[in-house]
Amino acid sequence: MSSIAKSTFQFLKDLKANNDRDWFTENKSVYQEAKDNFDGFIDELIKAIATFDPEIAHHTAKSTVFRIYRDVRFSKDKSPYKTHFGAHITSAKKRSDIHSRSGYYIHIGPGESMLAGGAYMPQGDWLKNIRQEIDYNGADLLKVINDPAFKSTFGELEGESLKRPPKGYDEENPHIELLKRKSFLATHQVKDSEVTKPDFLEHAKTVFQTLKPLGDFLNKVS
Repeated sequence: MSSIAKSTFQFLKDLKANNDRDWFTENKSVYQEAKDNFDGFIDELIKAIATFDPEIAHHTAKSTVFRIYRDVRFSKDKSPYKTHFGAHITSAKKRSDIHSRSGYYIHIGPGESMLAGGAYMPQGDWLKNIRQEIDYNGADLLKVINDPAFKSTFGELEGESLKRPPKGYDEENPHIELLKRKSFLATHQVKDSEVTKPDFLEHAKTVFQTLKPLGDFLNKVS
C-alpha cells in the first residue's frame, strides 16, 4: 500500500522556508522524488476511490495532480512555488471540466493538509441547477449533510452565502439557507503527523466514501 513518505513532507517544509528559484533548482532531484512519491500515492488513491465510485477510474495522477508552479501574474505574492501538493479527482473526462464537477480534493502541506470536496463558487448553469435541485429536493441534501457520519467527518458545510435570497426564490422557502449558499464545501482537516502514517490511504478512502453522497447530489444537476 502506497504512503506519503516523511521525506516528501520534509521537502514541502523546506520549500516553505526557501521559496525561491535558486533553492528549487539546487534541490530539483529532491522535488522529483517527492513528486514521484505523491503521484504514486494518488494513483493508489484513485484505485481505492474507484471501488465505490467507478466513474473516476479512468484517471491517473497525471490527469489529476496540480502543477507546483504558481501563477503569479495577478498576485501580490510572487513566491514562485506552491508549498503543497494537491490533486482533484472527478468524473470529468477533460481537465478543463473539473471546475464544473464535484469530486475528491486532497491537499498535502505543512499545517494545511486536508481532504475535501463539494462545489467551490460554482458558476453559471451549474449553480443555477444546484439551486433548482435544492428547491425541488432540498430534503435529500439535508439528509446528506445531517448524516452522523458526514457531520463527524466534515462538520458543517463551508463557504460564503448571499445575504438575501437569490433571484427567483422567496425568503419563506423551507430551504432558503441552502439556496443562499454560494459554495457547498466539505473539508476534513488532517494533522501533519497523520499524513505519513501507513494507514493514511485507507483513512482518505473512508473520508471520501463519506463525501460521495454530497458529490452525487451536486453532480446529478451538472
